[in-house]
Parts: sequence; C-alpha cells; structure tokens
Amino acid sequence: MSVEAPKTQGLAHAVFLGRVSDLPATSPEVRLGQGAFLALRLADVLAADREPVAPDVFHYQWTATERYVAELVNEGTEAAHLNSIVQSAREAYRLSDPRLMIPALFAYVYYLENELHLEEALDVLETILHVGGPRLEAKDAIAAHLRLGLVYRNLARFEEADAAYDEAERLAERSGDRHAVLLSWVGRAIGLMRRGNLAECQNRLEEILASAREGRDRDVEARAEHVMGNVFEHRGQWDRAAPHLWRAYELFHDAKDRMRALGDLGVTMLKLGAVAEAERALQEVARESRQQDSRLNAIVELMHCASFRRDRLSFERIRATCEASAAEMPPNVLADFYLKAGIGYARFGNYRKAQLLMEEALAVASANRLHEFEFRIERIKAGLGDCEEVAREGLQATAEPVLQTEALQEVSASLALLGA
Repeated sequence: MSVEAPKTQGLAHAVFLGRVSDLPATSPEVRLGQGAFLALRLADVLAADREPVAPDVFHYQWTATERYVAELVNEGTEAAHLNSIVQSAREAYRLSDPRLMIPALFAYVYYLENELHLEEALDVLETILHVGGPRLEAKDAIAAHLRLGLVYRNLARFEEADAAYDEAERLAERSGDRHAVLLSWVGRAIGLMRRGNLAECQNRLEEILASAREGRDRDVEARAEHVMGNVFEHRGQWDRAAPHLWRAYELFHDAKDRMRALGDLGVTMLKLGAVAEAERALQEVARESRQQDSRLNAIVELMHCASFRRDRLSFERIRATCEASAAEMPPNVLADFYLKAGIGYARFGNYRKAQLLMEEALAVASANRLHEFEFRIERIKAGLGDCEEVAREGLQATAEPVLQTEALQEVSASLALLGA
C-alpha cells in the first residue's frame, strides 16, 4: 500500500493560505502563499484519477492562475517555481500526461524544504503522488516516498517516516534499485538515532556500510559514515565520531551534504576541546551553506563556541542572531538552541536564566518526542547546582584539547587547511 502525506483538513492546499496571517494581504509572503494555492489547485485538475476537463474550462483556470503568478515575477525564487508549475500544467494538459508536472513539483519540494516550510513540502509531495497516480514512474514514486520519510522525520513524526521508508524500500526492491533500498535503510537508521535507540542504529549502520562498500555505492557509504559519526557523538565517544564525520565529508559529492558533515564535525571537535578547529569548520558552514537548517545549526554551535571560550560579547551577539531566527528553526535545532543558550548563561554565572532556557528546551523536546534531547537536557539541568558551586569556588576551567590518536591528529591537520 502506498504511503501518502496527510490529507489536508477541509480545503486542499489550505496550508499555503495560513502563511503569516497577521501580514497585510498585499505582502509578498501572503501573495506567494496564495499563488502556491492556485498553482497546486490547477495541478489537481490534471490528476490521474480525475475526469478530463473541457478545454475551455481548463483554459479559464490556467489563464487566471498564470496571470496571478505572473504578477509575482519580482518576488524571487519561489515565484519562479510557481511559474514553472503553471507552465508545465499547460503542457501536461496539451499532451494528456500529468507526469510532465512532476519535475517542477519536485523542484518546489526541495525549495520548501530548504526554507524549512516542512508542512508545505508535505502538501506538495502529496500532490506529486496524487497527480501521478498509478502512472507515476517508479523512480519518481520512490523519490517521493524517500522525501516523505525525510520530511516526516524532520517534523519528528517518526512512525509516519518509517512507513514512508518501508514503502520506498518496497518500490525500490520491485524496481531492482539497490541504491534506493540502501537509502531507505539509512533513513530508518536516522529515525532510530533521533529516538535515542543508538545501539540498534549502530547495528543497522554496520550492515549498511558493508553493503555499500560491497556495491561500491559511494553516496550511501558517505551517508552511513555521517550517521555513524553522529551515533558516536551522541554516545559521547567524540574521538571515534570525528574520523567518521571527516570521512563522510571527503566522500560526499553534493555541497549540501558536505556542509552538514562538516557542521557535525565542528560540534564534535568542540566537545574534544579543539575550539579553533571547531570554529574553523563551523564558520565554513555558516559562510558557505545554502541550506537554512545547516546554517542555523552552525550559528547555534558558534554561539556555543563563544561561551566555551568565555567570550561574553560574542556569545550575546550570536545568541541574538539565533533568537531572531528561532521561528524558522525545526524542533531539533530549536531545542538545541535553547539548551546551548542555557549552557552559555550557566558558564557566565546566570543560573536562573540558564534554568529557564533549559526548561524551554525540554518543553520543545518533549512536545516533539525528541527523547535523546530530553535525556541530555535533564542530565544537564540536574548538574546546574554543582556548576554553581564550582563557579563560586573559582574552579571553572575550559577543557584542554584531547587529540591524542593518529586519526584525530589527521582530522585536525585537514581542518587547518580549510579555506587555505
């Protein structure tokens, strides 16, 4: 059975009409939302399960939609995506093939993901499955379900993510697409990690790495190395995490994936006390990443580096930048921001503010079933009293870098060459 995104309650694509409702109706954000609503309603007309519409009826709806979207031409990238959907709809109607809209719809999904409009991305993925129906090519059906898994996972809707990955695997097995099968395995492994089941996640990753190396699938190997590094990082085995993350950075071809691996490596190097190496990696991500969540993650971690160095001025400056972007953060990044802002205030002796921020982090983590975050926040909150005692006695000190293994020294040397 095919897994679909959740059906919109009431009016189809209404999620786009809910954008920033307190803004004036003439604001670009609201008008782009209305344009998306109209473009996707036009796509629905051509869905595989719909009766063909009369030429004059389609022409009327297409002309009205095209006119509205054309007026958005100066509103940037999203307007271009909407125009592409509308133009492809005309060609799909002319040739009686709704699949001609699929590339434009996928491109819009990727844009929405990058901008962290995740509920809207789910709506467009649902549209892809609906429009294509049984005529949807296997590669597109697999890609749609893999993407559903990723978006659900980023929304912390793990059961739905697993169901989407199961369907992607089933379709991929039927098509003989071993690469997509392994991608579905990686997706489920990440879900296990996000839910705190690190032992089972590691077992799955070892199987995936063996299969990827046997099949010389560099992309899957890179992804599995990345997640393995994350597992060791979550376990506090940072000396084992860093080489996996650097290996992932080396293996990845895609710039977006490389930036994610580098950002995670920066986090790990900080935990090892290698602040200069950490900041070098994170600054590269903040500067070069085109992915909103990667960039936000890097900025949160640079805030954490500043408090680690006891640089109050830099900490407050970067914290204010994060606060201004809090509404754009997915749940895991938001929980991490509140937690690390709390840690920063504790380092500067403001334990009351630290306690409040950690409670905020715990509320976000609990509401989104981010169990690993919950465990970590509770553990750190429980230690705040001890931190206060240590601070009173003047015994606080920053950690010394622990780069004793040859593998870690190689990673450190490689990071020193970034941007050189």
